[in-house]
Amino acid sequence: MTLLTMQTQVSSPTGPAEKALAEATLSELTHQLFEEHNRGRLHRTWRDLIGKEEFRYRPGLSAEERTALSYERLRIINETVDSPVSLALDTPLLASLHEWTGIVDGALGTLAGIHYNLFLGSLLDRDNGERHQLVEYTSMQRTGTFLCTELDHGNDVAALQTTCELDRATDEFVLRTPAFGASKFMPNTSLIGGPKSAVVAARLVVDGQDRGVFLFLVPLTDMAGPLAGIRIQRLPQRLGSPVDHCLTSFDDVRLPRHALLEGEHGRLTPDAGFSSGLGNPRKRCLHSIRRVTRGKLCMSAAGVGVSRAALSIAVHRSQHRTISGPRAGTRVPLDAHRSHHGRLLHATALTYAMTFLHRAVLTRWAEAGEAERGEAERLVAMAKGWITWTSRQVALECRERCGAAGLFSVNGLAEITQNLEGTITAEGDNLVIWSKAAAEMIFGHCPERTSAPLLPPHVQPLSELSFLRGALAEVEHIWQARARTALRTGPTGNPLGRWNTASTAGLEMVSAHIRLQAADAFLAAIERTTEPGARSLLEDLCRLFLLKELTPHTGDLLAEGHVTPAHVRELPLAVDTLMERLAPQLPLLVEAFDLPEEFLAGIPLANSGHSALLETLLPPGAQPPGDAVPRLPAQRPATPDEAFDGTPAALLP
Repeated sequence: MTLLTMQTQVSSPTGPAEKALAEATLSELTHQLFEEHNRGRLHRTWRDLIGKEEFRYRPGLSAEERTALSYERLRIINETVDSPVSLALDTPLLASLHEWTGIVDGALGTLAGIHYNLFLGSLLDRDNGERHQLVEYTSMQRTGTFLCTELDHGNDVAALQTTCELDRATDEFVLRTPAFGASKFMPNTSLIGGPKSAVVAARLVVDGQDRGVFLFLVPLTDMAGPLAGIRIQRLPQRLGSPVDHCLTSFDDVRLPRHALLEGEHGRLTPDAGFSSGLGNPRKRCLHSIRRVTRGKLCMSAAGVGVSRAALSIAVHRSQHRTISGPRAGTRVPLDAHRSHHGRLLHATALTYAMTFLHRAVLTRWAEAGEAERGEAERLVAMAKGWITWTSRQVALECRERCGAAGLFSVNGLAEITQNLEGTITAEGDNLVIWSKAAAEMIFGHCPERTSAPLLPPHVQPLSELSFLRGALAEVEHIWQARARTALRTGPTGNPLGRWNTASTAGLEMVSAHIRLQAADAFLAAIERTTEPGARSLLEDLCRLFLLKELTPHTGDLLAEGHVTPAHVRELPLAVDTLMERLAPQLPLLVEAFDLPEEFLAGIPLANSGHSALLETLLPPGAQPPGDAVPRLPAQRPATPDEAFDGTPAALLP
């Protein structure tokens, strides 16, 4: 079968046995993607929720109306869960909430993460969590928000300027914004969504001494507006789904003594003294905002969820949309072309890898003991960076493959790409958290390399997964060695200069390391797979992932003797062979993402294409009846020089 005549749709099973086999393969793929033992508890509630009418796309809403709708949906979530407190304490369940809701409403994921994780979770984590009346937050009589980032202080949160000083005369705290640059930047503090309270990060000052950054519970608004001493200014609308971001500041706001969220990192003694199990103010700050690590896991979850949705839409579109075929009068689906389905297959391989990595990182973080906590949190940060960056790559590819129709919001793709920009910056800017990881790993980490010697190509073919995995491990080692050399030989007496010399190689090391972790998670999923058809598909998909990841590094691997010239020459053909083998299975691979039929039914591009799109976009009565639709005159077949469908003229008969 040639490229031009190949149909990529999976053939319909011809008999009960073949149908049962296909269903078994599909079931096993879904099982591995969603960890069957956790699927019901972690995913079913949210999957069912986004299929409901309340979560359908609503055209014609203003930015404020869309924001209000997101708050309404947040209340639906709150009414759906058995216990808001349990949700705030259950990180895997909280992450899966983002994995599904981000598909239909990016702002909803933002609001849910802030209310349940950063706000309610911070209250529950502290010594005096029981002393705070939680019912008004768990019932959402008041919505919670989180104020940490300042106008002049983003990733350098330890340097923030907002202060909260103990007034011994009244036994109260005084919360103050000392300068305009200390205004809290981008919290959702407007009156939309009802009365709000916040957990505010501020410097605890006792008897004139700065004890570091702590969190304080602060009521912000009631139904009438901001409370005394609180200034709230709406910010301009940002990219993506609208959220009521504001600039918020405090003018000597008085707080009760129990507003301080105390814990092992610091507390006030009965005589208003101060004690802490952490002597370092920076460590106290990091302990105070440790919920941000859970937030990173939620950002990764959102990334894998929207990637699966984008691919489902794009693959459905590629099957429904037909274009002129290689012979006069013939039509072929978009997915008949390697230039189209090849890109979607690569995106699918990346999405499976991202999903498996997210599951593995979440499990490792949840099971980490105190001794492994630092390494687990670094892994969370690296995974968040790679997954959100890669999700943007996947979403952009899917949008492009759907052409101009993919630009319409009703088709679910346009805002996905914009919302992913937020995940890249939220809970720690990707480049910053990767730079921190690189600084720790240059000398503090040993790559997991293979000890096996390089074997001839006929013994170690490019189809051998262990060989490909070992080559990726060598990429990490190569960049770590370069970073170490650069750091040692950097300018003496100039720490920033030395880091600048080593940072490029260090970041490449981090990039290779997290891709290697993704490969290992992929390989572990293959080992867990027992159904032969699903295992074969996952093996091919993993080969495609590894070959694509190795392609930019073949020069280094060749120079260091880890691959041969024959490997480098054969690599493009190996990728193309995998594409041809996987192309007929692309719909099956995407169907395993298990998106609700109700969700896909509401996406015109995932169904009958332009006719459904027009019915959605045009106002009622604007579309003429079928018989009145203008018809184009009959056209003669295109000549080879006039071909416009992507088929090279030289290949036309």
